[in-house]
Parts: sequence; structure tokens; C-alpha cells
Amino acid sequence: MNAMDASVQQLSLSILENMVPSSRLLFDLVKKEVTVDRLLTHLQVTNAQLQLKAMALLIALLLAATDSERRDMMEYLREKNIRQFIHKNIIHSPEPLGDEMAHYLYVLQSVSLNLYDRRMRTSMDPYSQEQRELLQSLRQAAFESESEAPTGNFSTERRRSLCAKEFRKLGFTNNSNPAEDLRRAPPGLLALDNMLYFSKHTPNAYSRFVLENSSREDKHECPFARSSIQLTLILCEILHIGEPCSETAQAFYPMFFGQDHFFEELFCICIQLVNKTWKEMRATQEDFDKVLQVVREQITRTLSLKPTSLELFKTRVNALNYSEILKLRQTERLHQEETLAVPVLELRERLKPELLELIRQQRLLRLCEGTLFRKISSRRRQDKLWYCRLSPNHKVLHYGDVEEGVQSPPIESLTEKIPVADMKALLIGKECPHTKEKSSGKQNKDVLELAFSIVYDVEEYCLNFVAPTRYEFCLWTDGLNVLLGKEMTSERMQTDLDVLLSMELKLRLLDIENISIPDTPPPVPKPPSNLNFCYDFSHAEQ
Repeated sequence: MNAMDASVQQLSLSILENMVPSSRLLFDLVKKEVTVDRLLTHLQVTNAQLQLKAMALLIALLLAATDSERRDMMEYLREKNIRQFIHKNIIHSPEPLGDEMAHYLYVLQSVSLNLYDRRMRTSMDPYSQEQRELLQSLRQAAFESESEAPTGNFSTERRRSLCAKEFRKLGFTNNSNPAEDLRRAPPGLLALDNMLYFSKHTPNAYSRFVLENSSREDKHECPFARSSIQLTLILCEILHIGEPCSETAQAFYPMFFGQDHFFEELFCICIQLVNKTWKEMRATQEDFDKVLQVVREQITRTLSLKPTSLELFKTRVNALNYSEILKLRQTERLHQEETLAVPVLELRERLKPELLELIRQQRLLRLCEGTLFRKISSRRRQDKLWYCRLSPNHKVLHYGDVEEGVQSPPIESLTEKIPVADMKALLIGKECPHTKEKSSGKQNKDVLELAFSIVYDVEEYCLNFVAPTRYEFCLWTDGLNVLLGKEMTSERMQTDLDVLLSMELKLRLLDIENISIPDTPPPVPKPPSNLNFCYDFSHAEQ
């Protein structure tokens, strides 16, 4: 403890660190002589090496201790605010954190979290009066006003029925005996601890969660208790609670050292996230597992960013909503299938012209089949019908009025015609003559989205259309653009192209499944010095 050469202190701490795991006798001796207070003093020095050696000895003592000793030591360290000290002076120090210190912080975090292991593996005892009272306090916190009614006015049967109803609203599967829901271990009593912490420390959020879901339809309500039990299990798995420490791992969470009740506070954030994601997914009871799977993904993705505080974690995990998760999954799937690899993108570009030609042919065939259109008059009478179709040789557009009930009139019955060679332009939406009058109201807006016109002949006559559906609008505008020698521009064309490209790429890549595709082609070997190895077939024929 006295001021001396720092190198002597470092060497002394190293010797002590090696003594601790070697025998129980030496462990007891070191633990007695080198108290935790003394080690904390060494942790507070500015010498990084001395700080590292002190941390190494502390970790060695924790790992060599029995469960009860470790629990006592961790409790004492918590009282001494070691987490805040580490958060401020080690994690956020100007000096970069070395691999060795990162490992010690990981071990300290792991040992701390493993203190929850005993509660996690303890099932609820339905005969324990203390545990039953804890469950009742959870119910009373949610339904205070209803539970405060004088119990003397109710019979035992009526009181039991009321409690069962409230436990059902709380989201317990077995509402007559909710202790049964907590028999599964893990997460055991740890789930009950988390629910109680949430109800006591954030009572407004707790009441809002329960009451909001009580007012929803039965199938759409997010069950608080069932979600809490499953979420506790998920957090235990993500944080590796109950698993032995790795000898080399360095994966610690900086925010763990900035919070005293880290696990409970993390649960409080995540259980509210469950409710938020449930609403975003418009989930029902059947979707419970899907929702919790998305929540697990939201938590793991946010934790991988190593947020420095729980506030930052809360902001980021709430920003990572369900639609963002879907986008990330889609991108990762494309990467996994190597659809975004450079050679695959080149293949995609080579396939495009061939598939675009296929779409063009399909559009022209559709025009040859023809479509039934309604006439829109100024008096808004829509009872008159007319039909338009392209001739099989793609040279003439035939059209004419038809009677109600006629689905596909023969081409000879359509008296009017426009030669494709006379077509000048295609007009869409607001550009069309028949939409330039008054365009207000929902009906006119719908017409605007489905209207197109063909400008033809020298004097620029117009043939005006209003497609029956958006699908027909896309097919006709694409087909007419093909006849005019222009690019197809509809959203349907892009969808069709994407589907065809995706199918064609998958078929082409079937033979190289599970083989990684390099970004650059392999180098072409040098030509051989001579070609004497070639076989001359001409001699064999003679």
C-alpha cells in the first residue's frame, strides 16, 4: 500500500493472482490479507498497468470463490459503486481499452449476471405463502380500485372468480392458478421478480400496458404475464445467464456498468417494446411466437451496436421497428443468396434484355386479346361499352361499340380502326383531353389514374380510354409504348421483370449452390510454350 516502485506493485499483484487458483489455503490467505477495499484503491490509480493487475487479482478471487462467497463479494462491490467507477474511469478513459482489460470486464459482467442463475432455475412453489402474496401484489397493483372493494361483501366463490378474471386480464394462461405458469424453469421465479420490479418502479407504464390490452378484443390483446415469462427467458439466453465464463471472450456491454439494476431495467424497456411490436404487427394470440422472435431480433441487433447507456439502447431499439426488421431481413437474405455478388449482378444485366423482350411479347398478346372499356359521358352515364383490340399482325387497332354481356367480340365486328403506323403519341392521366375538364372529387381522381389516350393521324385525333383496373392500365400503356417503339414505364413492368429475373437467376445458380462466388474472376493462365499435346484427328480418319 505504501508508495513504492509501480513495477514492484505490478509484480506483487501478478504473484498473488497466480497464488489464488492454486489452492484453497492460499485463496483464503490472499482474501484475508488483500481486502477488496485495498484492491479498489489500486483500481483508482492512473497507472494503467497497475490498474490492470489489480483487476486481474479481483477477477481471480471472484472465480475461485464459492457461490455464497462470490455473492457476498459482489454485494460488497455493488455497495462500493464499482460499476460506476469502471464505467467512468476505465470504459470512458482517454486510453484505449486493451484486450486483457476487456476480458476482465466481460468476466465481471458474466459473474454479476450469473447471480440471477439461482432464481432462474427455481420453479414457483404453489404452496409457498410468500410467493402467492407476491402474485397477489402484482394483481392488486394492476387493478387497485377493483381489488380495494370490501372483501366482506363477496362470498369466497365470488372473490375467487374475480381474482381469476383479473389474472386472465394480466395475461396468465392458467388464470385460476397462475402459479402454474411460473413452474417452468428457466425462467422460474426470475420472471416473477421482473414483473414485480416493472410494476413497482414504472407503475404508470405497467398500468397502461395491462389496461390497454384489457380493452382490446380477446384475440388481439398482448398477454403481459405470458410475454414477461418468455421475454425473461430470451434475455437470459442473450446474456448467457447460467453459462460458465469463456476464457478468451471480450464481449461485454458498456451500458451494463452504467446501471445498478441492469437486468431489471433492461427488462422494463423490452417488455414495453413487446407491446409496441405487437401493435405494429397487428398480432393475434396465434402470432405470439412470431412477435417474440422479432423482439429477440430487435434486442440482439441493438446490443450488437454496443450502446453506452440504457437510454441510448431504449432510443435505438424503439427506432428499430417491425418494418425496419423486415427490410434488414430482406437485404440479408439477398446477401445470403449472393444475389448482390458482383458476378450475379453482371449476369442479371445480361438476362435483362431477353426478359424485357418476353414482357413485350406478353403485352402485345394481351392487346391482341383486347379489353372491354366503359364510355364516360359528360352526364356521367357509364352504361355504354366499347371494345378495342390489336390485329394479330400488330398493324391495326380495331375498336367499336358492343352490347352489354358481350365479352370478346370477333375482330370483324369492330368497325373502327387505327393503323399503328399513324399513331403519334401516348398521353397518360392529366395530359389526356378527356381529363382536362373538371378534375375534382373521388370519382374524377380514380378516372385520372386510369385514363390514357392515343394521338393518331396527321390532324392529331385522339382515341380516349379509361381502363377498368390499374392492372389493365399498365398492360395497355406498356403495349402501346412497345408499338410506338418506346420503353415500357408502368410499375407492373418492373414487378414482372423482378419476378422473372429472380426466377431465372435461381435456376442458373442451382448448380453452384453452397459454393461461394468470388467478386473477381480467377486469373487466366499463361498460354503453353507449345501445342504438341493437341491430337491431330486428320491422321486418325485416314
